[in-house]
Amino acid sequence: MIINGVIIDDTFAEAFPMKATRIIITAIDLKWANRAANSIRGFASSVIACGIEADIERELSPSETPDGRPGISVMIFAMSTKELEKQVPTRVGQTVMTTATAACFAGIDSDEKISLGKNLRFFGDGYQISKVINNRRYWRIPVLHGEFICEETTGVTSAIGGGNFLVLSKTAQHALIACEKAIEEIHKVPGVITAFPGGVVGSGSKVGSKYDFLTASTNEAYCPTLKGQVDSKLTSDIGSVLEIVIDGLDEEAINKAMRVGIEAVCSFGSQNGIYRISAGNYGGSLGAYHFHLRTILA
Repeated sequence: MIINGVIIDDTFAEAFPMKATRIIITAIDLKWANRAANSIRGFASSVIACGIEADIERELSPSETPDGRPGISVMIFAMSTKELEKQVPTRVGQTVMTTATAACFAGIDSDEKISLGKNLRFFGDGYQISKVINNRRYWRIPVLHGEFICEETTGVTSAIGGGNFLVLSKTAQHALIACEKAIEEIHKVPGVITAFPGGVVGSGSKVGSKYDFLTASTNEAYCPTLKGQVDSKLTSDIGSVLEIVIDGLDEEAINKAMRVGIEAVCSFGSQNGIYRISAGNYGGSLGAYHFHLRTILA
């Protein structure tokens, strides 16, 4: 398969089951909602070392938020509900609650739930009060700017992590320009995030390492500086490889995100230094979800 001169490898992206939640952050204006959202998604690029993967899903108009203020939808993924329970309340407390005028609400309603404001209420030192509206409990915690409003819990749902594709190009600049366009298109798809900085992975990894203390290490087969030293997947014309990794709430969302992302990259064509599209997998042994590139693009 060739699109605009770009070869689409006959391979698949291997993804795995995760758990996810969505939280809604509001504030006095979109600028401050963004500051809270960008703070909570800090150090959340990969579960390998961060514990969670998180990113902004989209901006919300006042008509879409519980308190009628501008808001941001943030999605957070982890390998288990237990890890979400550990990470989410701590991050909300240290980033959202500390942001001037911010409030925090559940963005998923499900039977399985984790704490949001349930324990953060104790910061109120006994002055906190709660209110139940439509069977949902909210905590009002007195803080210096007024009150921090936080829903007691948020829902958890099954999700998928690790949808991905690789952009093989002439130079890093060629790949990055194309990847930036791909991220713009992917962010239009509901229910997905790209958790790495700017949505682009500059240091894609493989499972395992020659060092026993590492669970992941550089994917040497796609490192251009190692051509001739390893069993490289790169031809002589490829000088740089970048990766886009996508987490989503279901297979349909990841399929669509991969498709629009790859199409955006291919729109630059081989004449602009984009030569191949590939994907990261481990022969099907790691993840239960396989996203075949040519099937997605057919």
